[in-house]
Amino acid sequence: MALMGRRTIREMSEINVIPFVDVMLVLLVIFMVTAPLMEHGIDVQLPRESAKGVKLNEDTLITITQDRKIYLGGKHIPLNKLEAELKSRYEGRTDKEIFLRADREIPYGFVVKAMARIRGAGIERLGMVTEPAE
Repeated sequence: MALMGRRTIREMSEINVIPFVDVMLVLLVIFMVTAPLMEHGIDVQLPRESAKGVKLNEDTLITITQDRKIYLGGKHIPLNKLEAELKSRYEGRTDKEIFLRADREIPYGFVVKAMARIRGAGIERLGMVTEPAE
């Protein structure tokens, strides 16, 4: 305490946390708004069918878009290199399982070609991903 004439001045020893809380609330709102946007992957219109849900891993997911582009784990791979890429990724692994997401507008023949390349790479289990039926 300092003594100035008759008045005493007390030093404030508490931290004002209100500005900190304000900043944290603003950051919380920003992350809540942007988080769903960051989870969006490759856009495809999946066929609707009632089936049991499966937990998908990005590494075991092949996506075929409406313009016939193939993505493995988010990376674009041409159809003619799909088999070699899968062989190199699954070499020495015991769990040879992969899931296929194909746009519903893709011709059946193109999906069958992709499935043949997947089977040719030695993948033992191939699952088809759909959207839940309404």
